[in-house]
Amino acid sequence: MTNFSMSITTVMLLFCMSTFGQNSVSINITGDNKNPLSNVSVILGETAKQTNHEGKVIFNSISTGTQKIKISHIGYRQIDSLIQITNNPTFHLQLQKNHIRTEEVLVTATRAKNNASTTFKNIDKREIERKNIGHDIPFLLNQTPSVIVSSDAGNGIGYTNITIRGSSNERINVTLDGIPLNDAESMGSFFVNVPDFASSVQNIQVQRGIGTSTNGAGAFGASLNMQTNAVEEIPYAELNNSFGSFNSWKNTLKVGSGLINNKFAFNARLSRIASDGYIERASSDLKSFYVDGGYYGKKQTLKATLFSGKEKTYQAWYGTPEPLLLSNSGRMHDYATNALGFKKNTETYDRFMNADRKYNYYTYDNQTDNYTQTHARLHYSNYISENLNFSAALHYTRGKGYYEEFRENDKLAHYKIPPVLDGADSVKKSDLVRRRWLDNHFYGTTYALNYQPNSNLKLTFGGAYNQYRGEHYGEVIWSKHSSPSMLGEKYYFNDAKKYDMSIYAKADYTLDKWLLNLDIQYRNLHYKTKGEDDKVKNLDIHDDLNFLNPKAGITYLINTNSHVYTSYAFANKEPIRKDYVENPLNEFPKPEKMSNIEAGYRYTSSEINIGANLYGMFYEDQLIPTGAINDVGSPIRQNVDRSYRMGIEVDAGWNINRYFTWRATAALSDNKIKNFKEYVAVYDNQGNNTELKEITYHKTTIALSASNILSSELQFKPTEGLELGLQTKYVSRMFLDNTNSKERSIAPFTTTNFTSRYSFSALGLKKIDLFLHVNNILNEKYAASGYTWGSMDTDGNRSYYNFYTPQATTNYMLGMNVRF
Repeated sequence: MTNFSMSITTVMLLFCMSTFGQNSVSINITGDNKNPLSNVSVILGETAKQTNHEGKVIFNSISTGTQKIKISHIGYRQIDSLIQITNNPTFHLQLQKNHIRTEEVLVTATRAKNNASTTFKNIDKREIERKNIGHDIPFLLNQTPSVIVSSDAGNGIGYTNITIRGSSNERINVTLDGIPLNDAESMGSFFVNVPDFASSVQNIQVQRGIGTSTNGAGAFGASLNMQTNAVEEIPYAELNNSFGSFNSWKNTLKVGSGLINNKFAFNARLSRIASDGYIERASSDLKSFYVDGGYYGKKQTLKATLFSGKEKTYQAWYGTPEPLLLSNSGRMHDYATNALGFKKNTETYDRFMNADRKYNYYTYDNQTDNYTQTHARLHYSNYISENLNFSAALHYTRGKGYYEEFRENDKLAHYKIPPVLDGADSVKKSDLVRRRWLDNHFYGTTYALNYQPNSNLKLTFGGAYNQYRGEHYGEVIWSKHSSPSMLGEKYYFNDAKKYDMSIYAKADYTLDKWLLNLDIQYRNLHYKTKGEDDKVKNLDIHDDLNFLNPKAGITYLINTNSHVYTSYAFANKEPIRKDYVENPLNEFPKPEKMSNIEAGYRYTSSEINIGANLYGMFYEDQLIPTGAINDVGSPIRQNVDRSYRMGIEVDAGWNINRYFTWRATAALSDNKIKNFKEYVAVYDNQGNNTELKEITYHKTTIALSASNILSSELQFKPTEGLELGLQTKYVSRMFLDNTNSKERSIAPFTTTNFTSRYSFSALGLKKIDLFLHVNNILNEKYAASGYTWGSMDTDGNRSYYNFYTPQATTNYMLGMNVRF
């Protein structure tokens, strides 16, 4: 027998062995009116799928014998039972209406619906639980298309960052149950302020592009819409614990009352996450709690939620100098003396010259960020009829905190401290410790009315009104040279106010195989500050903005499994606080405008799911990062006249058989600025700034935007309850500034993670999960973000200094979750 014949025989034998005793199981689901129900969640054994437009779902390669089945759908009673599998069976199941109204309506108005002409991805509770080992929420989304994540501490705990299609978190709208999470001034979403919130999340929808109209800061690259845990009918208790590299811990206790008298339910969570961090001293100490209580009637629900987070993180935003990553001894002295300002043969100089990629510039013991944020929400929904429902919410967020830092030989006059007499000398500089405070309040209301007059038309009307009040101030708590009476006084104070009102209307119309979507939003913004900033005196800003954001799309249903769609959306977005305070061109920042075109194809079957889309995001006055950062690690931005992001994205999944599942994503993009003008400071031999040199680039790549992002996730289920996974992520080169300079860039990187989880029941416990995650198993030494700065001499020679946020080499998390 030839080698070729032996190979064919072996493959056939393996195939027969893998399919022996396997069945194809068809399940047809209807409602109480016997009409097919689409998008019903069906879990057979360990495999989860959704029914198609005909209410049908097919599971292949299912073993003969008894299998667990769980079926759930909004507004219907859940089925959790056992079924007997033999001879490729077909099951016909009818779901009964549930008189218990869940809080699903709270997010309906701001979400893209199935078959909508919006590019989106849904992440369900099952997947969230599988990945929730203590990392921040951005790291749970790492396998979604066009996503890049990074962590100041290097290991996904503490301050984290996410970009989607190259858009940073200032452009990503985040809502929790329809209520905005983004900070009103910085526009960022700081998940470190709500640690372990993933343990209270039911599902997440990630919309790429402008997306649907939503509450809060406008989506200008993507939006994350999160729903908190749905009501559970049976009491439960859950204890989740994990431990791993860098002395990382996650401890979570969850309890729920279940439904009391079929009307009331209460849930609570207490969490702590702590880590020493991969980077030196980049420790995190994060605590949080979550409590909700609700009334769930036949037509009305009233749910109150209170959650809070307290974080203390050691600062690591300065970054690691490039020579330490590249082992470039030739530039070590240059960086030490010219970039970091260390004098030769001092303690700080010697420490840097002997450091590695985990180097942290800061050494002061309490160089920390400290912040507490508390959220209170009251949600109300009313199912007025089968065709009409209404939801509204009141919310209040209280945030207060500071970051503390040591300043060496700083000018006392900057802190309004007079010179100090030291004998006959007048001391004008001193070592000191300062705290810079943020004390804010954010409150408002959101509302939505959903009306479906007939089966072909769905209408939504909604809006929000929010107010923000924030105080920014600083104080000196210790000084080597000063009078004690001068300590604790505010050396700057700035009061900020922002009013944000929005209304929107949406219409979804079905005509045979065509679905039409119309969406229009109006926003009115008023932003005002008065007082001083640490850097700018007389920081008095007054900006009034009015935005009209229309969207339209069309979907064509090819058949029950596939459809194509296209859409156009236009959006405006206001500048953020740092754009007013730290504009590199000393200009009043302009609001951004963007036209977004999406076109895609989706195919869904029991074996294969695939989504492919083309997109174009065309900007006017986009605020792009210059490559530099401010003193809290946030990128400095400037307006550019014309720029764009265009690309193709693929999101696919293949249920190969009952043992193997493969998911993959690909994002190929072109991110360009037209006629970009760079301004470089020129210094003479005496170190005096003589001019700003203007350099024009006809077409250049936008900073921190990767052209190629690829991911792969292979899951293997050798037996019931056991899952093994291998996740791989590739990110192409990213430029630190807007000059296409390879010498100022982040090198391409590939990471591979291994996951394993074993679920079983024992000792009367409902469920026990044992898991092990080994991240970066190939020990890739990479950085996922960074910044650069530099200058020129009078002869045109350019100097530059690159800093990066190195991510952890091989590390692990081991844990056990127990549900009672």
